[in-house]
Amino acid sequence: MTRRWGFLHLAVLRPLLTVTALLCLYYLLPVDQVLRPWTVAVFAGGLAVVVLLVVGEVRMILRSPSPAWQGVQALALILPLFLLLFADVYYVLGHGRPGAFGSALSRTDALYFTVTVFATVGFGDIAPVSAAARVLVTFQMVADLIVLSVVLRVILTAVQHRRSSTRDEPGGAVRLHRPPVPRPTRKPGYHRATSSRPDEAAPAHGGNGDHDRTQRLVEER
Repeated sequence: MTRRWGFLHLAVLRPLLTVTALLCLYYLLPVDQVLRPWTVAVFAGGLAVVVLLVVGEVRMILRSPSPAWQGVQALALILPLFLLLFADVYYVLGHGRPGAFGSALSRTDALYFTVTVFATVGFGDIAPVSAAARVLVTFQMVADLIVLSVVLRVILTAVQHRRSSTRDEPGGAVRLHRPPVPRPTRKPGYHRATSSRPDEAAPAHGGNGDHDRTQRLVEER
C-alpha cells in the first residue's frame, strides 16, 4: 500500500498539481498591458530561473531513490514554466502593440500559439506580423531546440546514471552469502603419537592380559 501511494504521488499527483498550479498563476497573476523594459527583465529572469531549476532537478534526480519519477516531476515543472513565460510575453506584446499579431491575443490564445510553436505544428490562424513579434518567435524556436536537445538529454542521462549507480551500490540488490565453515583447530603443543618402527607399535587390546594370566598359572603349579 505504501509503495503504491508513493508511485501515485511521484508519477501522477505531484506532476498534475505542479502543472495546475503554474496554469493558475498564469491566468490569475496581473501583468502589464504594455511591453516595457521591466517586462523584458522579468522575462530574462524567468529564463534564468528555468536554468537554475534544471540544475536543481538534476541534483535531486541523482540523489532520489526513484530517479525515473523524479525526472517526470522535473519535466512537469520545467516545460510548463518555460512555455508559460513565452505565452505571457506574447500576451503582453499583443496588447501593447495591437499590430504585432494578426489579431489581439487573450491569455488562452497566447498559450495556444506558444504550444503550436513548440510543437512545430502551426496552423496559421495566429501569425506574427511585426518585427518584434517575429524576433520573439524566432528566439522561442531556438530555445525550443535547446530544451529538446539539451535539457531533456541531461535529465534522461541523470536518470540513467542514478539507476546504474543504485544497482552498483552494496545495498542495491540482495545478495546471499553463505557463512564460512569453521575449520577445526589443534591446540598448541598437541602432536599426534605415531610410531616409526613396527616393533614399537601398540599391542592389540587384551594381548598383555592373557600372557600375564598364563605365567601365573605356571608358577602356581
